[in-house]
Amino acid sequence: MILLPDSRTRRRRLGVAAAAGGLLAALLTAAPATAIPDPGDVPTAPEEVSQSDRAEARTAIENGEIPGQDEVAHSRNMRHVANIPKDALPGTNSDLAFQGRYAFAGNYDGFRIFDISNPRSPKTVAQVLCPGSQNDISVSGDLLFLSTDSSRSDSSCNSTTQPATEKSSWEGMKVFDISDKRNPRYVAAVETACGSHTHTLVPERKNVYIYVSSYSPSASYPDCQPPHDGISVIKVPRKAPHKAAVVGFPVLFPGEGPDGGGNPGAPTNPGVSKTTGCHDITVLPSKDLAAGACMGDGILFSLRDPERPKVIDRVQDNVNFAFWHSATFNQRADKVVFTDELGGGGGATCNAEVGPHRGANGIYDIKGRGDHRKLVFRSYFKIPRHQADTENCVAHNGSLIPVRGRDLMVQAWYQGGVSVWDFTNSSKPKEIAWFERGPLTTDRLVTGGAWSAYYYNGYIYSNDIAKGLDVLRVDDRRTDPARRVHLRELNVQTQPDYFD
Repeated sequence: MILLPDSRTRRRRLGVAAAAGGLLAALLTAAPATAIPDPGDVPTAPEEVSQSDRAEARTAIENGEIPGQDEVAHSRNMRHVANIPKDALPGTNSDLAFQGRYAFAGNYDGFRIFDISNPRSPKTVAQVLCPGSQNDISVSGDLLFLSTDSSRSDSSCNSTTQPATEKSSWEGMKVFDISDKRNPRYVAAVETACGSHTHTLVPERKNVYIYVSSYSPSASYPDCQPPHDGISVIKVPRKAPHKAAVVGFPVLFPGEGPDGGGNPGAPTNPGVSKTTGCHDITVLPSKDLAAGACMGDGILFSLRDPERPKVIDRVQDNVNFAFWHSATFNQRADKVVFTDELGGGGGATCNAEVGPHRGANGIYDIKGRGDHRKLVFRSYFKIPRHQADTENCVAHNGSLIPVRGRDLMVQAWYQGGVSVWDFTNSSKPKEIAWFERGPLTTDRLVTGGAWSAYYYNGYIYSNDIAKGLDVLRVDDRRTDPARRVHLRELNVQTQPDYFD
């Protein structure tokens, strides 16, 4: 069955909740790992749901309000071109990067390289076993970079898990030589404070700088001590990657006391994550600009000196944002979209009870010039399609679709699928295309769905946590001009100037 956005479809809209009870109350009052998402995007174990939730999911399927269990559905202007199931790496699929005719897919157990020269039939080129969640991935020239955010016995790809309380434990960045795509070669490792949850490249001709985002320090962790109020900066010489090293730890949230100066979280701001570092950073090298999604804060900073980034503005949303997760600039760099990962990626938040403003995107205009620029809130955007309470669904990773004069974005929403939306009018964003699968199950809350969804050279590539690599194509007059834009390399968190 293909669900179409017309009068034949009885899909419920998220709307505004009539009462803030049930799941929303649980998200706000439960233990910190649920209320203030700090699981590091780690898929949680399947959770039992109530009998009424199970019945609701089955009724919604029977009434055509949501797709059937594991059934593919999409809007008229979206096509599902291909799916490549998971293979030798059984772990959770994570982020994506692109170079020429190759796609690089992170996985908690390592990474996979695809030949996407024929997007309708991607071919696996290599699979590298190298466990270390979450294996956030990026590429630059002959180098591939991999984040390790789980405490390991050592830096090798044969390491085992080991408590962070042990001084000998290792977390940080791994560097591979990918000059031979069929045989990637591990060439360097750099330990960083609190590991590397995500990372962002700031490439130069001779060097690649890496901004390492990590968080959640503890006095009991020898290599992750509070206050952890900044980012690690690594410098990697392209011709000598084995000399990669940390060259600084710029403090982004200066403040007195053991916790630094970021958002204090609860009890001052109930339901909001305490800022103890950043989750993700997006840079716009052509504008010497970056945006940081830092748990309880959103920041804008200058990159004129890549080793010493300078914060120029900082915003909070202590009403609707629980966890500032990621950021995306528009092409003119006069807007930025921040995402709120309410529930840490494991919660069912795409329903009327949670409503349209939590677990959503926040759209901010950038006003002013130079170091006097300010972030000004305009609106929220959340997918309008109801999801069952057995489906984890929240705003996650996406990218621009490059069309001159329009601000278009494709974005992953876990089991909410893939959404294409327009924020040209930053006060009135709207969805224009979508793809999703029905619930993985109607009996339990199981983590799955699209982790990342990115536009690259005419197609959308989505790394589904459980189902593998999906290739999609959107056919719409609003997005069609983007097909004329072809890149040689794309790391989404290092946003290109598409029209330079």
